[in-house]
Amino acid sequence: MTQVPSQARPSDGCPVPHFPPVRVRGGHPRLRRLLRHRRRALAVGLAMTAAALAATAPGDAGRPRGPASAGSSREREPLEAVTAPVRIADAAAVRLLRPGDRVDVIAAEGSPGGGAKPRVVAAGARVSEVPGPLEGPAESGALVVLSVPRDTAARLAGAGASARLAVTLR
Repeated sequence: MTQVPSQARPSDGCPVPHFPPVRVRGGHPRLRRLLRHRRRALAVGLAMTAAALAATAPGDAGRPRGPASAGSSREREPLEAVTAPVRIADAAAVRLLRPGDRVDVIAAEGSPGGGAKPRVVAAGARVSEVPGPLEGPAESGALVVLSVPRDTAARLAGAGASARLAVTLR
C-alpha cells in the first residue's frame, strides 16, 4: 500500500487529496481576437442582429422569401402606369404645363358656386403630353395626357364625366 503524505491527507476522512484551483491560460482565443478588433466585432454583431430580425419579422408568414418574391404581382400592380387623357376646365392652366411636370387633379362637383366640396382625384400624376389647342371654344377646357396607375385612371375618367377638373402644380 502506498503512503499518502501527511499534508495531503484530508482531515475529514475523504480519500481525495486537496488540490489548488486549476487556472487555464488563453481561454477563448477567438473572443480575445474579436475584442482586439472592435470594428469587426461590431460589424459581426450588427449582421447577426439583422439576420435574427429578418428571420423573425412578423407578417411575412404567407409571403415567399428570397429574390423571387421581389417581382411579385402584388408589388407590380401600383407601379403599372397607363396614359389617361383628361380634359381640364381651365385651358390657361394647361398652357403652363410641360411634359414631366407633377400635378394634382382636383374635381369640383356641380356649379362653381354650388357649395360642393372639391376632392383630389389624382395626386402626383406625371404629365406625359400637352396637345396643342384645338379649333373651338376655349370654355370647353384643354386636354392633357397624364401617366397614372390604372385605378387612378378609372377615377379620373369617372370624375371627368360628372365634374369639372382642375390641376395644381407640385
